[in-house]
Amino acid sequence: MKEKKAASNKILLIFAIGQLGWSILSGLISNWLVFFFQPSQEEIAKGQLIFLPQGTVLGLTAIGMITALGRIFDAVTDPLIAGKSDSLTHRLGRRIPFLRYAAIPFALVTVLLFCSPVAGTSGANTAWLFVFAMLFYLCMTCYCTPYNALIPELGRTQNARINLSTYISVTYFLGTAFAYLVPNIAGIFMSSLGYAGSYRLTVAILAALAAVCMLVPAFAIDENTYADTAPSKTPAFSSLAATFRNKDFRLFVCSDILYWVGLTLFQTGLSFYITVLMGLDSAMTFPLFAVMTGFSLCCYPVVNILSKKLGKKKLIAFAFLFFAFTFLVTAGAGLLPVPAMAYGILVAVLAAVPMAILGILPQAVVADISEADKIETGESRQGMFYAARTFAFKLGQSAAMLLFTSIALIGKEIPKGESGYGMGYRLTALIAAVLCLLGGIVFLRYNEKKVLESITTEQK
Repeated sequence: MKEKKAASNKILLIFAIGQLGWSILSGLISNWLVFFFQPSQEEIAKGQLIFLPQGTVLGLTAIGMITALGRIFDAVTDPLIAGKSDSLTHRLGRRIPFLRYAAIPFALVTVLLFCSPVAGTSGANTAWLFVFAMLFYLCMTCYCTPYNALIPELGRTQNARINLSTYISVTYFLGTAFAYLVPNIAGIFMSSLGYAGSYRLTVAILAALAAVCMLVPAFAIDENTYADTAPSKTPAFSSLAATFRNKDFRLFVCSDILYWVGLTLFQTGLSFYITVLMGLDSAMTFPLFAVMTGFSLCCYPVVNILSKKLGKKKLIAFAFLFFAFTFLVTAGAGLLPVPAMAYGILVAVLAAVPMAILGILPQAVVADISEADKIETGESRQGMFYAARTFAFKLGQSAAMLLFTSIALIGKEIPKGESGYGMGYRLTALIAAVLCLLGGIVFLRYNEKKVLESITTEQK
């Protein structure tokens, strides 16, 4: 077999642009879907309509059940798409065809999620949201699973993997930052289009930008030049089972689930923490995220250097513990005699450090494990490792969405200004802190030394 070329930094940067695109779409849903369909008192006062029935079934809201079911559907389709990608025989390679065909439908469905057909509370809106939520997560899987599978194939050395993980973490942050601009951009159109109309136009603008970004690596990278395109012959679910037989991967996934449940609670609640607990306007979400992003990016070179010297395990475990502390501080918003903006900046700065570490290194850890497994088993199924990771953490995210939308209702009837107002949102931050602490404890059992020795021995 012809030896593959090592991808240059230029190719790695082109690849990272794809992450900029899909992280915009992911950020739109993670940060604004619940905010849009389960609005707080503050947003209703601004003119937002209530599109979904607001009752609960066994304590669960419609938006909570839909988003949770979407994540479960997403998790189930992950190994199916990964298996298709790993076994694909195509002139363009195993991954690029998925990227080309999924990008535009992914962006379009994101827009349609916010376009409820009835201008008011209706069961038809619930049905619409359910259908397009399932389509959103299917499109997301079709793009992101093959995309992530290219990470270990383009990053063929330890340094290249860490560099690539750094690049895609930067573009992930930038994409999420674009997503946080929604209320700022929507404010421009609010007077002419109304609350819902302005949000829909903003989502459409950002989704169009995302589609362009996702298509860049799909057309600018020749997969056959850099990646192993030999298809895997193992059936999808047999490959998934084999992937989970890897002990180090199981430990990683357990810690990852706990982290993503906590992080999803925090991300979904961030707009509510800012508007309800801190008392700031929703338009302040972007400036605070910009502070966090800027400070986090300053930490990136340090994380890149330290991970090569100290290893990834120590830094990731530290990040889990630091995040737990940050979530605990967030839960105290509005209780201490600190100006709201100052408190928001404090939370943003604290969150920046673990975000830098966990934005870069977990992807590199999966690449390490999948590479070591390939050496030990002779089976090239990087797509399944990334799918197995997302299969697990998306189940965790499903639980997080159910938890958040239900816990957020606690104390919702309490008028603003009275004791206990926003109690549900405060509890979500506390739960996130506990889960991140547990995730750090689990990750300490990961045997990084053994994994890296397997790779080093083979390379010699």
